[in-house]
Amino acid sequence: MQLVAADIGGTHARFCIATLHDDHTISLGETITLKTSDHVSLQTAWEAFEAQVDSDVPRAAGIAIAGPVTGETVRMTNNSWVLQTGALDEQLGLDRVTVCNDFAAVAHAAAQAPADNFLHLTGPQSPLPDIGTVSVVGPGTGLGVAHFHRFSGGYHVTPTEGGHIDFAPVDAVDDAILAQLRKDHRRVSTERVNSGPGIVPIYRALCELEGRDQTLNGDRAIWEAALAGSDTMARAAMQHFCMTLGSAAGDYALVHGAHAVVMAGGLGFRIREHLKTSAFGERFRFKGRYETLMSKIPVKLIIQDEPGLFGAAAAFQQEHGDSL
Repeated sequence: MQLVAADIGGTHARFCIATLHDDHTISLGETITLKTSDHVSLQTAWEAFEAQVDSDVPRAAGIAIAGPVTGETVRMTNNSWVLQTGALDEQLGLDRVTVCNDFAAVAHAAAQAPADNFLHLTGPQSPLPDIGTVSVVGPGTGLGVAHFHRFSGGYHVTPTEGGHIDFAPVDAVDDAILAQLRKDHRRVSTERVNSGPGIVPIYRALCELEGRDQTLNGDRAIWEAALAGSDTMARAAMQHFCMTLGSAAGDYALVHGAHAVVMAGGLGFRIREHLKTSAFGERFRFKGRYETLMSKIPVKLIIQDEPGLFGAAAAFQQEHGDSL
């Protein structure tokens, strides 16, 4: 069968027609991307999407939303849209709809993606377990955290707000980063460091420790200089970012009792080679008495195109599978 897969973020709303095949695989059609700022609601964005589709739009949908999906009302994290999940079927002309958190959708994608959709980062060269728990961690504008548990006959996704746990310094540089952030925040969550904007306090702390002037401003400028290799301190900041991200990923693996970890997100893909060659893996395993345990956990990066859309379709498939 076919359905609409939608990934609704703070900046963009992405749509496509997805096909659920009889062998339980999922394929995605062409992605249509709209700016949320161009539309006053999901309903008007949906109408704009429908206008760009040549064929009839299916009357079923899996929708991933950037915000906590905990009740009938969902307030988007980074735009003004307010969604009434119980009324979406009527508003959008749907017979069946599944709504999930956007990072829960990424976890669904990780749970269903084929093995060739993963890049190995560190740990044993083994596939994701057929039975067991897998942590999913995604640095972006914030830090997304979820996990899924595979069991005989299926899997279950649990979304979390794990990006908002306390930042835990490991060395003197981390201490300096925390000191930078404490100037502006009474409480410092790990998301303040382990997300795209987190490169700024890392860069500032390193410049302060080295006694150097801060020649770059803003996370975009620092990331661009780091990836281009045009600024020594930006490059060092990116290397330390990989280290702190490794520490956080290892913490989530311990908390979830994970048998494997999947890194996700556009930023993770952009720095994939640096994650492999930096101290990301060493920091992931640096857990004192549990270092031997951590060394047995494979860490992979999902490189699938549009995991949010794929995961939205997968969430629909899981909810309605018996009636497809």
